[in-house]
Amino acid sequence: MLSRVISGTTIGLDGVIIEIEVDIAGRGFPTFTLVGLPNKAIDEAKDRVRTAIANAGFEMPDSRLTVNLAPADIPKQGSSFDLPIALGVLAAAGMIEKKNLKNSFFIGELSLEGTIRPVSGVLPLALLAREKKLTTIFVPVENSKEASAVEGISVIPVYNLQDLVLHLNEQSELKPIPPLDLDSIVEYSEIQVDFESIRGQETAKRALEIAASGFHNIHLKGVPGAGKTLLSRAFPSIMPKLDREEILEVSKIYSVVGMLKNKGFITTRPFRSPHHTTSRIGLIGGGTHPTPGEISLAHRGVLFLDEFPEFPHTTLESLRQPIEDGQVSISRAAGSITFPCRFLLIAASNPCPCGYLGHPTKRCKCTPQAVLKYRKRISGPILDRIDIHVDVPPVKEERLTSLEKAEKSSLIRARVQKAREKQNKRFGKSYTNAEMSPSDIRTFCKLTDSANALLKTAIARLSLSARSYFKIIKISQTIADLEELDQIEGKHVAEALQYRPKEE
Repeated sequence: MLSRVISGTTIGLDGVIIEIEVDIAGRGFPTFTLVGLPNKAIDEAKDRVRTAIANAGFEMPDSRLTVNLAPADIPKQGSSFDLPIALGVLAAAGMIEKKNLKNSFFIGELSLEGTIRPVSGVLPLALLAREKKLTTIFVPVENSKEASAVEGISVIPVYNLQDLVLHLNEQSELKPIPPLDLDSIVEYSEIQVDFESIRGQETAKRALEIAASGFHNIHLKGVPGAGKTLLSRAFPSIMPKLDREEILEVSKIYSVVGMLKNKGFITTRPFRSPHHTTSRIGLIGGGTHPTPGEISLAHRGVLFLDEFPEFPHTTLESLRQPIEDGQVSISRAAGSITFPCRFLLIAASNPCPCGYLGHPTKRCKCTPQAVLKYRKRISGPILDRIDIHVDVPPVKEERLTSLEKAEKSSLIRARVQKAREKQNKRFGKSYTNAEMSPSDIRTFCKLTDSANALLKTAIARLSLSARSYFKIIKISQTIADLEELDQIEGKHVAEALQYRPKEE
């Protein structure tokens, strides 16, 4: 007898329907054959399925079993096919009504006792099931919250194989969980470091506020101990909330790499801080079966690269295209996969190898050649893709020992949130000033006569490139948004020009 069960797998961040076909031959030796390009984990499903069926109180067919994962030309991996294979075997043996398998999607790993364990990639698979007009998706209990955000499909959590078989045979009932309202679970990032506790560094704080408001990349440069890392760690406390679409985008990435677990969703903006020994593949993504790297895990959040010049040159250069495009394409012999990576880059670096070049009291021990070599580790094209450059000087003694508290992160975050809402209203979607194209700038950015005059002077005197010219306008627009103004004024352009790298 032949049975069919619908399941799926992920390729990149997208789901693909996989149909499990199970045939029980009337004659032949009792064998269990899996075909359809399964990997080792799927091939081992034969033993898990056989034992789980027996321990759940059902009888394993004593005949030749053939299981085909169609389409057969797509490589499959992972343990998520255990449950649909087991259901296909039971349906082919006549222990489940085949009609009750129609219009349903099944996913889950089986333990040897028949309980269903969580798997990765449930969110994109739930979206796939809805797209294919399926009515119900059966998922492990631990993955149910993740799938419940997908509206238009019934999500039924399953604890073990026995309960599911009884439900499919209409001998008992498993109830679907109610749809989850994503807007109700959106929250700000947990404040680990508050700007209130950071003494001095008002210029850097102002620059970080502008960066958070317009999603601009920023480079903090200063001597050791000045507070670059502390400022960066405090940065998530002023970031605006994720909206519904951003939550789904980010959670989809974390679902595919198996990092959601029992969280259900990523409800705060990611903050990724890879060490400078991280490999290029670890940062960008890739591998034999391409998976997202740190830049994709930082999507719609922050990628903090401390000790920026210490990263390998080839690793930093591989950031050029992702920073520009907001996505990275990874090509392998089997095809090409694209991952989103619209992140805000915070880079922190010292002025020289010893770190004390320009320090008011400590003497730099580096030779001019060593300083030049150190600076050349970061190429011009990479620096040109960073909008805001800020020097972070050492904090003066009177500010460091002062009992006066600085402005709280919550107050800064309120201004940032208003500026971001103003941008969303302007563009009619979740879109930031940093993402504007030249045509967007011409359409949406309104400059006063004084702003235009100052820009023309800057182009002539500072030899601004086209990218630098548009970058200045983007930053100026963000400053205007923070002041809740509709036009860019000369003072906004003047402040934006201060955030150019000093080496230019």
